[in-house]
Amino acid sequence: MILSMTAFARADHEGLVGNFYWEIRSVNSRYLELHFRLPDSLKSIEGDLRDAIRAKLTRGKVECNLKFIANTGQQDLTINEALVSQLNQAADQVHALIGPGNALDALEILKWPGVLSQPQLDMGQVKTDALQGFDSALTDLVNMREREGTALKAFIEQRMAGIDEEVSKVKAILPEILQAQRENLLKRLRDVQIKVDEERFEQEMVILLQKADVDEELDRLQAHLQEVGRILKQGSAIGRRLDFMMQELNREANTLSSKSISHLTTQIAVQLKVLIEQMREQIQNIE
Repeated sequence: MILSMTAFARADHEGLVGNFYWEIRSVNSRYLELHFRLPDSLKSIEGDLRDAIRAKLTRGKVECNLKFIANTGQQDLTINEALVSQLNQAADQVHALIGPGNALDALEILKWPGVLSQPQLDMGQVKTDALQGFDSALTDLVNMREREGTALKAFIEQRMAGIDEEVSKVKAILPEILQAQRENLLKRLRDVQIKVDEERFEQEMVILLQKADVDEELDRLQAHLQEVGRILKQGSAIGRRLDFMMQELNREANTLSSKSISHLTTQIAVQLKVLIEQMREQIQNIE
């Protein structure tokens, strides 16, 4: 299966201790880059998250964000009565020195650190619920990358068919072009009334034809296309290999252009470069 590196997934998971809202974004990168934004209480699960991602992905810049809202609606608040008593006694002692009356009110006492407390969350359950939500988001991300990868494969195969068609055009018209070049040279020589040494002319034509011969480049273009097709069938992490093949295809297209002796082959070489560049741009998205 071919995977794109561009995808987005969101998962809302309702756990036993609260709600978990995961967002995962993935974009192009030469390597696998992982970035996390987690609540402080859940920093410890980052290692598990990295392992889960590495098990399914090999390339891409992946950003994972988590928002956690604990279930606190039905949790009773606990008042530290001993601390409240100590605060009140301390206030009385102060006012015994500065005058009668207790200036503390109930609201001020409640604001004092440690007076109010809530039951501690089961952090083991929190981590379990968080990882369950993450697994769901990661699965959605991978599925989206697969769908994108399938679309990219179809796009590349269309361009490959276009390149094969252009190569076939060159092979079909090349004998005509070479014959037309031969006749054109003879006509020019006759026009300037230069006596032609047939043997010397044939030698020069052989040299010219050797320089214009692109059969080898055309054969290599088709061989490279076959290799690209083989790589696409393999799937998995193939982005770097495909990128290398685009360089090889482009090299042959450049050679074809430099050897061109006709505007037709020049136009075909330009079209080949356009198709190859279109493939290369899309391959940058493949894992």
